[in-house]
Amino acid sequence: MSKLTLGTHPFLLGFDQIERMLEQAEKSGADGYPPFNIEQVSERAYRITLAVAGFSDDDLSITVEDRKLVVRGRSPKKDEARVFLHRGIAARQFMKSFVLADGVDVSGATTENGLLHIDLERAEPEKLVQTIQIRKG
Repeated sequence: MSKLTLGTHPFLLGFDQIERMLEQAEKSGADGYPPFNIEQVSERAYRITLAVAGFSDDDLSITVEDRKLVVRGRSPKKDEARVFLHRGIAARQFMKSFVLADGVDVSGATTENGLLHIDLERAEPEKLVQTIQIRKG
């Protein structure tokens, strides 16, 4: 018995790209650092919030590479003059990626109170009706 996938199901033509996106999302890692939230703020808008306490804006970078949103945090420079008796705030290097659907774009990013907010917006799809001419064979 063979396994049916999205790309091989006879009624789902051209959906192999979705299957690749799911595989890509699965490989993006289940590392829980830094913790994050994803919320839907309206019918066509989303917000990803990452807890980035201890990182300055210069330590963070956000890129979109081939429909993948990648957030990177560079380890903050160590201050040798500080002596910690307990260090519970993690400030290690990280990379977090999110696969974006077609039509979803990053509209902006802000930092506030140790949180990085990334706003996403889904474009309104065009309603297109296409008539196909039937030629005589």
